[in-house]
Amino acid sequence: MDYQEALRYIDGVQWLGSRPGLERVTELLRRLGDPQKRLRFVHIAGTNGKGSCAAMTASVLKAAGYKTGLFTSPYLFRFNERMQINGEPIGDEVLAALVTEIRPHADAMDDHPTEFELMTAAALLWYARERCDLVVLEVGLGGRLDATNVIEAPELCVIMNIGLDHTEILGGTVEEIAAEKAGIVKPGADVVLYEQQPSVMDVVRRVCGEKGAKLTVADFAQIRPEFDSLDGQVFTYKNDAYAISLLGAHQRKNAAVVIEAVKALRRRGFCIEQEALEHGLYATAWPARFELVSEEPPFVVDGGHNPQCAQTVADNLRTYFPDRRHVLLIGVLGDKDYPAMLDILAPEADGFVCVTPDSPRALPADKLAEALSKYGKPVRACTDIREGVASAQDLAGEDGMVCAVGSLYMAGAIRACFGLK
Repeated sequence: MDYQEALRYIDGVQWLGSRPGLERVTELLRRLGDPQKRLRFVHIAGTNGKGSCAAMTASVLKAAGYKTGLFTSPYLFRFNERMQINGEPIGDEVLAALVTEIRPHADAMDDHPTEFELMTAAALLWYARERCDLVVLEVGLGGRLDATNVIEAPELCVIMNIGLDHTEILGGTVEEIAAEKAGIVKPGADVVLYEQQPSVMDVVRRVCGEKGAKLTVADFAQIRPEFDSLDGQVFTYKNDAYAISLLGAHQRKNAAVVIEAVKALRRRGFCIEQEALEHGLYATAWPARFELVSEEPPFVVDGGHNPQCAQTVADNLRTYFPDRRHVLLIGVLGDKDYPAMLDILAPEADGFVCVTPDSPRALPADKLAEALSKYGKPVRACTDIREGVASAQDLAGEDGMVCAVGSLYMAGAIRACFGLK
């Protein structure tokens, strides 16, 4: 298969959807020689922040001289973004060759692997052949039954902020969801936890106690902001100073988790100098996370897609753009809790422009406009992303700004309107 044929094959199994369970990916990897057993991992779960944490961690490990794999989802612009080594996405020919190799094994299975399981297997096979020193592995959905949990005990498990998302699969309370995400914890692994509501942390503590895993909780009371602007931010954590280019108070918390993760890796024998930690944090670029893509007038892209993310966006709008009108370019998936998101975002908005994200699960722009009409502010529905960008800029005018929010499935197309890939 060539690259396009490989992508068509991957797309062709999307009808299988998300089916939690490790049996299929376990069998597929066995057929491929169990490449995951030749690798060491940092495994990251959570509802929000796990992508930023994964990107920061991989950047630090690269700065420390380790050949570092990074596995994340979804992608913004090209499928290849989902698997990287030292910041470089997998090449088209390499991906095509991997899918060509994997396909006969997958097609021979009685229970065919899902798209995510195929990609997990392909990534693990690639990382093993490239002899990665460490792989930063982001969970796709949940934790306990996610395909990435096929690995044996990782060097480190990281559990980020947990909220209500995918409740039909993971459970109806944050405590139930926490138990699913803590399913990545295994005996022998260190665990670092994002500080959050006590009932969630109690669940993770209990699981760590049962598994005999050492737990460290990031202490957000030790964060001291020193400088914060659209150019980036400087803060201290436990009296050491750090700079990051990612915006928002939540990114300082994410960075604190990464700092604790690095300390845990040092305890396990990894050589990560303080200079590498500082440089890796500062060098981290993670698109579509309150990302300023244009300055005049300001245009921000954020992939936030649940109520927790919406609250973060609302906070950031007040912090970084207190004196400008806020026009929200919104697109959402119909199976998300978008009514709660809209209730959080609406007070910060002076107008809305609706678009339809590139997903079969997307809520049509006109339906979203209907839902927004109750807030009594200008609402426009557009037929495509490019029209939506232009309409939002027009509505914002010279004294306003635009914030695109609601789904990562439209972030890539919006960034492309500004020549970004």
